[in-house]
Amino acid sequence: MHQASPSPIRVLIVDDHAVVRAGLRMLIDSQFPMKVVAEAGTRVEAVQAAAREQPDIVLLDLDMGGESGLSFLPDLVDAARGAKILVLTGVRDPEVHRKAVRAGVRGVVFKEKAVEVLIKAIEGVHGGEIWLDRALASSLLEELSNPNAAFEGDPESARIATLTTRERELIAIVSQGLRNKEIADRLFITEVTVRHHLTSIYSKLGVADRFELAVYAFRHGLARPPG
Repeated sequence: MHQASPSPIRVLIVDDHAVVRAGLRMLIDSQFPMKVVAEAGTRVEAVQAAAREQPDIVLLDLDMGGESGLSFLPDLVDAARGAKILVLTGVRDPEVHRKAVRAGVRGVVFKEKAVEVLIKAIEGVHGGEIWLDRALASSLLEELSNPNAAFEGDPESARIATLTTRERELIAIVSQGLRNKEIADRLFITEVTVRHHLTSIYSKLGVADRFELAVYAFRHGLARPPG
């Protein structure tokens, strides 16, 4: 009686360099039971591929040419709810890595690491592990143990610090007077996702509606007043 083959670990590669994507595809496809199900070189391609393929792992480069992969992390999470995000990066900025983890990234692998490290990271993150180097893990643990230390005596700064990159982006657009449909079209997300983000923003900032949000944003530098 034959044993059933393990289900493949389905991977989406997001990198703006075609040569890098091709190399990663060859590497990952050679590692049973891993399988690359799609590649993406832009934000739009990445979100569309994530929604279409529903991968197990999204392998994301933070440096996407003209923009940071951080800027569309929430969209990837929304598009593929079951996917785990693993960052492959040459960026050595601890604050960027902390933001990535706070946004839902499950692991960070540096590009100069050996191939075996990347493969182990994919396997580990797929299995439910968090894959971080010692310094970053230590920094995050310290932050979690004392999350409000940097904001004692400044409650508004503490509130603003809880906003995600996507929420800040959405606040700036809402303050321009755009409706949910226009916001959804601009950000390549659904109107339902826009409403979810707004609900989260209202709760975090203690505002009741779009008008109060715009006033708050102008007052605290989250958006520029018109004119």
